[in-house]
Amino acid sequence: MYPVYAVLFAETGLSPAAISSLFVIWSVTTFALELPSGLWADVFSRRLLLVASPLLAGTGFGLWAFFPSYPVFAAGFVLWGAGSALRSGTMQALVYEELERAGAAGSYARLIGRSEAVSLLAVVAASAVASPVLAAGGYRALGAASVAVCAACAVAGWFLPESRGAAEAEVEPSLGSVVREGWAQVRREPAVRWALVLVVVLEGVTSLDEYVPLLVRSSGVAEASVPLLVMVVTVGDAVGGWLAGRRTGWLPPVLVVGAVCLAVGSFSGRPGGLVLVAVAFGVFRWALAAADARLQDRIGDGARATVTSVAGFGSETVAVLVYAGWALGSRWWGAGMLMGLAAVPYVVVAVVLGWGAWRGRVHREM
Repeated sequence: MYPVYAVLFAETGLSPAAISSLFVIWSVTTFALELPSGLWADVFSRRLLLVASPLLAGTGFGLWAFFPSYPVFAAGFVLWGAGSALRSGTMQALVYEELERAGAAGSYARLIGRSEAVSLLAVVAASAVASPVLAAGGYRALGAASVAVCAACAVAGWFLPESRGAAEAEVEPSLGSVVREGWAQVRREPAVRWALVLVVVLEGVTSLDEYVPLLVRSSGVAEASVPLLVMVVTVGDAVGGWLAGRRTGWLPPVLVVGAVCLAVGSFSGRPGGLVLVAVAFGVFRWALAAADARLQDRIGDGARATVTSVAGFGSETVAVLVYAGWALGSRWWGAGMLMGLAAVPYVVVAVVLGWGAWRGRVHREM
């Protein structure tokens, strides 16, 4: 459903304003449940939350396909937003803790990065399959297929391992104790705060991928070529995820390289520049996996999902600022200029990281 749900809304008779209001409902739901879902994941079974997450989204897709109307679309977005919130923070916490208990926490960045790479390629494959399925069976066929895939996700979630420690089994955490533990970790540990900010900024700014089609179109290519060139950037993004976990000590200089590629490729205004943009998005995906691993290394198990959900909430906030900034800047500049200027936050992050690493070396030498 993902590539064509906006078309379904329009064909049902919704105006652009009505469609935008649905996106607002989606965002508000995700915002409202982001932090509570982290608390639930630290108090209740994380595996059960990961089973419920795709079932909620799948229910929404099924309702859209079989009962298309504004109220049903709104209900579907509430379900989808709730499912996304349940997954955010929960997945990272479960994967990291199980790897840690298996003595393989160092594999976290590589595993998370590769899962994101596979996810991106799955989106590409689903987009390619959507057209023939839509032609053969209409939106109901797409809805049924989406529900089936979400059910398969729930089954996969059920088979994920979840083994809480002995101390956790003896002392059942409460919502209040988890909140206090999470706040204490962020307040007392500067390393946790800096890792949290790093994830928030990197993940929030990567919301720019929503504007890649506009960047491609601004390069002067034919309309039919836009999806293919967007796919080039998506593949670059996926390659970065697949390489996650390698050479993470090079984070500051590699981020600078990514920022330069983004600026040069975007400012060029030519289709060839999109190869550099693809490299940049790959670098940012690699860097985000490294930042996520750095955060997980520094927070404790007692409030891991809660703190990770705080990062998700902050990232959503930064994303909204990015959208607002793009909307404002579009009054004066085109997509190429705006995407190129987005390289600045990455340079700032690289400089701050490099400065912090230099100070750390100086203190150790003293």
